[in-house]
Amino acid sequence: MLPIDSSMDAAEPAQTLRVRTVWISDLHLGTPGCQARALLDFLRDVDCETLYLVGDIIDGWQLRRSWYWPQLHNNVVQKILRKARKGTRVISVPGNHDEFARRYVAHKFGGVEVMDECIHVLKDGRKLWVTHDDLYDGVIQCARWLATTGDVAYELTLKFNRWFNRARAGVGLPYWSLSRYLKMKVKRAVSYVGDFEQAVAREARKRGVQGVVCGHIHRAEIRDIDGIL
Repeated sequence: MLPIDSSMDAAEPAQTLRVRTVWISDLHLGTPGCQARALLDFLRDVDCETLYLVGDIIDGWQLRRSWYWPQLHNNVVQKILRKARKGTRVISVPGNHDEFARRYVAHKFGGVEVMDECIHVLKDGRKLWVTHDDLYDGVIQCARWLATTGDVAYELTLKFNRWFNRARAGVGLPYWSLSRYLKMKVKRAVSYVGDFEQAVAREARKRGVQGVVCGHIHRAEIRDIDGIL
């Protein structure tokens, strides 16, 4: 989530965060590793004019392998749809794991608009390109089999991660993401994240916008790359 377009409303209850825009990505609903409860708590406590779903909201890759859809994941979907019914503009920009939704670009379902990509205008007039950006991932584009193999290995890591954190909780230690640690170590070794971000920033500059909001790399960060936010 990138809280870079916010404006508090003094009339709102203290427990509600009132902002213009919220971006969320890479929820991977349909996988045991999805942090659905924390997400549902966040959605209950935030009120926004526009909610962007920036790809990989539902993990179609995992669901094709084995079905996993607990009630909590259904609650998340229902909460998003409820926000749309109550006036929040909800825009879904599909990613590689929910690429099945790309066939419905320019359609609207339950108040949710499906777009391949879009431009968001900040309150100060700056323009942000909103895209999942898997198209700038060389592994996804040039070696899909490698991405799929890596996805299976990642799911096994998540399973171990859940056991690992149950053990940590048993001795009073907080949650720690082993999967994130391993992923960032590997990607740093091959300069994956840096190359990806540089490619995205270059494309944003070509498009004449001042920034880009993307998902895909599972790394929450706000940074400036040669003048591109």
